[in-house]
Amino acid sequence: MTRRLWIADRAADGRAYLTGDNALHLARVLRARKGQQFDIVAEGVLHVGTVLSISDDQVEFELGPAVEESSLPEVNAVISIYKFDRFEWAIEKLTELGVSRLLPVISRRTEPHLARAAEKRVERWRKIAHEAAQQSRRIAPPEIAPPTALAQALLQTTGSRIVLSELEEKVSLKAALAGCPAPLTLALGPEGGWTTEEAEGFRKAGWKAASLGSTILRAETAAIAAVAVVMAEISS
Repeated sequence: MTRRLWIADRAADGRAYLTGDNALHLARVLRARKGQQFDIVAEGVLHVGTVLSISDDQVEFELGPAVEESSLPEVNAVISIYKFDRFEWAIEKLTELGVSRLLPVISRRTEPHLARAAEKRVERWRKIAHEAAQQSRRIAPPEIAPPTALAQALLQTTGSRIVLSELEEKVSLKAALAGCPAPLTLALGPEGGWTTEEAEGFRKAGWKAASLGSTILRAETAAIAAVAVVMAEISS
C-alpha cells in the first residue's frame, strides 16, 4: 500500500513536524502511533519519516533517507476568477493534475463582487492547494499568486503560451501544443469566455489561441480538460 504523503509545516536537525489540522487528522482520524512510517516532504525533499511523538497539536518525525521522486513538467495557469465554489474546485483539481503556478486574474466578465472579495480568499486557495498536493503525492503545492488584472498577468508570463478561447474555431489544443516545450502557460477563461478585446490582447502579446472543441464547457470543466490534455501531451 502506498504511504500517505505529508508536507511538513517545519523541519530542523533531521526532524520534521506537522501542526494544526494535519496533526489533528493524524492523531484523531488516522490514529497514527509512535514508530509508524509516512512519506513526508521536508524543505522540498521527500523522505520516509518515522513518528517519534504524536498529539492533537503536533506530530514529530525522524527523517530517514531521501526518496527519489519523478518531476512534473512546468505547466502554469492564468485563470479568470469566477464563482468561488467552482473556482476552488478547479484549484483542487489543477493541483492534482500537477500545475506549477496559478495566476488568478480579474477579467472583463469577472463579477465585480468576486473581484473585490478575491484578495481575501488567497490564503483559503493556498490551503486548498496544500491539501490537494498532499492527497495527490506532490512534493509541493502550486504557487498561487495574488489576484491581478488580466493585462498585468500577460506581462508576468514567459515561455510557451496558449490561450483557450471559444473564439478560436480552427486550431485545436493538441495542434497548438506542437513545438511548445515546457515551461508552458495556459490561459483559462471565465464563464462566458474571453471578450473579443481580451482575445485581441492575447494575440498582440504573442499568445497562441486554441480550442477544446465545438461543445461549450463550464469554466472549471474547460480548465481541467485543458490541463489534462497538456500533461498527457508534453509528458509523453
